[in-house]
Amino acid sequence: KQKTESDEQCEDWRKLILENEEAISLSKKDKTIEHVEDFCFDDQDSAEDVEEAGALTKLPNFGASGAGGSAQESEKENPPVESILAEEKRQEAEQALGSEPAGAGDGKEPETTLEKENSPSPASGDSTQQLGKTEPAASDIPAPQPKKVTYSQIVREGRRFNIDLVSKLLYSRGLLIDLLIKSNVSRYAEFKNATRILAFREGKVEQVPCSRADVFNSRQLSMVEKRMLMKFLTFCLEYEQHPDEYQDYETRRFAEFLGTQKLTPSLQHFILHSIAMVPEADSTTLEGLQATKKFLQCLGRYGNTPFLFPLYGQGEIPQCFCRLCAVFGGIYCLRHPVRCLVVDKESGRCKAIVDHFGQRISADYFIVEDSYLSESTCTNVSYRQISRAVLITDQSVLNTDSEQQVSILTVPPLEPGKPAVCVIELCSSTMTCMKDTYLVHLTCPSTQTARQDLEPVVQKLFNLNTEKETENEELEKPRVLWAVYFNMRDSSGVEKNSYSGLPSNVYVCSGPDSALGNDCAVQQAETIFQDMFPGEDFCPAPPNPEDIIYDEEEIATEEAGFSNSPETKPESSNEESSSGGDTTVKKENDEE
Repeated sequence: KQKTESDEQCEDWRKLILENEEAISLSKKDKTIEHVEDFCFDDQDSAEDVEEAGALTKLPNFGASGAGGSAQESEKENPPVESILAEEKRQEAEQALGSEPAGAGDGKEPETTLEKENSPSPASGDSTQQLGKTEPAASDIPAPQPKKVTYSQIVREGRRFNIDLVSKLLYSRGLLIDLLIKSNVSRYAEFKNATRILAFREGKVEQVPCSRADVFNSRQLSMVEKRMLMKFLTFCLEYEQHPDEYQDYETRRFAEFLGTQKLTPSLQHFILHSIAMVPEADSTTLEGLQATKKFLQCLGRYGNTPFLFPLYGQGEIPQCFCRLCAVFGGIYCLRHPVRCLVVDKESGRCKAIVDHFGQRISADYFIVEDSYLSESTCTNVSYRQISRAVLITDQSVLNTDSEQQVSILTVPPLEPGKPAVCVIELCSSTMTCMKDTYLVHLTCPSTQTARQDLEPVVQKLFNLNTEKETENEELEKPRVLWAVYFNMRDSSGVEKNSYSGLPSNVYVCSGPDSALGNDCAVQQAETIFQDMFPGEDFCPAPPNPEDIIYDEEEIATEEAGFSNSPETKPESSNEESSSGGDTTVKKENDEE
C-alpha cells in the first residue's frame, strides 16, 4: 500500500532493445489488492494490567497505519533489558516446575510430519509422523476468562504474527500433500491438524461430528440422526456405483437432493455447509457428492479432520520449494523488478528480460504471474474478486477445555444473493499469532467491497464494541483487537489466449483463487511444466546429496565465478533479512 516506485534506477533501459527486437512493458505497480480498510479496537485498560510475555526490545513495523498513537505508546512501554531477562528466568522456572511458559512454545500438541503411507511405523525411529489425537468435544463447562490483551502488546509482539494474504488449508489427500511427499519437500515443513469442523446454525456456533467416532460420541445427535448420517455418508463414498439414486437430481441443486434423503434439517445443514462446503444456491448434486466424497476420503490420514495447516502459515510452502531448488543450484534474484520482456521480431519468441538495473537476462522460457502484466496486455481479461478479512481476537469462537484449536467454519449466506463465508481460526501453536490471541481469516467471493461483504458476519461472531459497558450477549463473544478488510483479484481460470500479444514461450500463472484447497495451483504448475518439458517427471524425488557426483572442473569454475561476483556476497542487514534474505546457492552436502 505504501510502496514507492523506483523509476530512477535505469531510465535508459530502452537503449538495450535492438533493432530486430521489441519490448513488452510490465506493470510497475501491483493493482491486485484494493479497498484496504484496517481498524484498531484498542483496549483502554491501564498498562499495569498488561502481561508482558516475551516483549521485544526493538519495535517491529507492524500495524502502524491503523493504530493512531498506539505504536509510539508501546515503544515507551517496552521494558528494559533487565525486565526481559527476569521474564526469561521466570519462564525457565515455570518450565522446571512443569507449567507452560508464556512464549512461542505454547500449545504442545503434536505436529504432523508428512510421510508416505507405507513408511515405517513411529516405533522404528525412522518416522516422525504422529497422527492427530482426538480433540475433546465441546463441553458445557464455562471457559476461563480470557486475559486482557492490548494493542500495544500486539505491536510489541509483532514478530510472532505471520499473516497470510491467502487463507487456505491442505486436504490430507489433496494434490499438494501428494506433491510434497513425492518431491520430499515435506521435510522442510511441519504441519498441524485442523482439529475442529464447526457450523453456524440458528445464531450459534457448534462442532460438527464428521468421523465415525465423532458421530457415535456426539451428544448433539439422536440415535436416529446418527444412523441417518452414517447411511448417507456411506452412500457418498460409493455414489458412482449407485447412479440410479441421484441421476434424476444430477443437474439440480445439491440442497434439493439432500431434502429427498430423509435427513433432518440439522443434518442437511451440516452436510451442505460443513462437509461438502459447496454454495447452496448454485452447486449441483454431482458437485456436492464429489465434494462430500473428497472430504470423507481425507478423514483419518493424519487426524480426525481432512485438513492440515503448515506451521508459520501458508507462506512456508513456497519457501520449502524454493529451498529445495536452491539446494540443487537454483538462483533467486531478490529486489530485481523486471522492466520488460524482450521479444525477437522474426521468431516472435521472448529471448530475454531487462531488469530495473538495466541488466539483460536471457532464457528459453519465461513464467510470469498475472499481476505483473500491463493493462494493455490484459485488456480482454475479465477477473473475479475475493473478499478477505483478517482479525486478531482474544478468544475462540467456540471455547472448550483446550485452547489450542485450529477450526474451520462455514457461515451460510445471511441474506439472499450473498455468498457463504469461510472462516479459518488459528491458535498460537500454529506460530501465526502471539499467546492468548487467535488469528481469524474470512474469505468469500466478492459481491461488494470486502468490508461490505464480511462485516455482517464479523458482527454475528465477534464483539466489535470498544466500550466497557456491553450487553451480556456481546461479552460472551470473542473481542476483536485488530481487523483489516481487503479485496484480492482472482485470476484463476483465465485462458492464455485471453492475454494480448504474449509470445508462445511466455507462460502466465494465476494469483490465488477462492477455493479452500490448493489443487488449482498444483494442476496449473504441472500443466506449464509439461508444456515446457514434455515427458519429464514433474517434481521427482530428489537424489540423496551423497549420491550426487559433480564434475570437479565444473565446481571449480562455479566457485571462481561466485567469488568474483560482488553481487552474490551475503549482506546481513536487517532490511534484507526481513524480506527473505539474500540468495544462497547450496552445494550437494550443504542442505541444512
